[in-house]
Amino acid sequence: MSWAGPEEIYLSTSLASYLDRKLLVLLRDGRKLMGTLRSFDQFANAVLEGACERVIVGEQYCDIPLGLYVIRGENVVLIGHGERRASSTYDSRLRGRD
Repeated sequence: MSWAGPEEIYLSTSLASYLDRKLLVLLRDGRKLMGTLRSFDQFANAVLEGACERVIVGEQYCDIPLGLYVIRGENVVLIGHGERRASSTYDSRLRGRD
């Protein structure tokens, strides 16, 4: 059995793999921010470029542009991949609601 060394653990648990990718960040106050991760530190403080706040009401949403945005790490609840193309099953479900 092979154990992962400290380098592999650091890279897998770090935000380094998310650099220069579009992310969705959920904050403690319930806001959802989307933007490209440009920088971070050990406290999960992060800099998002081209950030926007996503406001969701029912099944609709709108994005409020914010520009360059600095997020204090203690306010971060969740960080995940940003927008991706919806799956075909999801698209067909939405089309069936017309």
